[in-house]
Amino acid sequence: MLELKNIGDEGAIHVANYGKGNRNAWAMFFMILSGIVLGGFLGHLAAGVSYLEWLGFGYSFGMPHPFTLDLKVVYLSIQILLDMNIASILGIVLAIFIYRKL
Repeated sequence: MLELKNIGDEGAIHVANYGKGNRNAWAMFFMILSGIVLGGFLGHLAAGVSYLEWLGFGYSFGMPHPFTLDLKVVYLSIQILLDMNIASILGIVLAIFIYRKL
């Protein structure tokens, strides 16, 4: 949270930054992203093993077909699709646990 303080006779405004700041937010974001990627990869590998195939069960959600905008000069195509499985959810939980311990 940012707080503006008016200090002194000159009327200078100083900004005080409270809380953990953006650096920790970015670290948390990259920890969760790495948990999703590593968990998804392990879930894909575990799908071939009979007693670990439950880690590969999951669901895809998002826009399966991209939104396209053709302006004849610029062609824009946007697609968001999230493929989650049980291993990637466990990866997210593990990433949050590791982040809290750091």
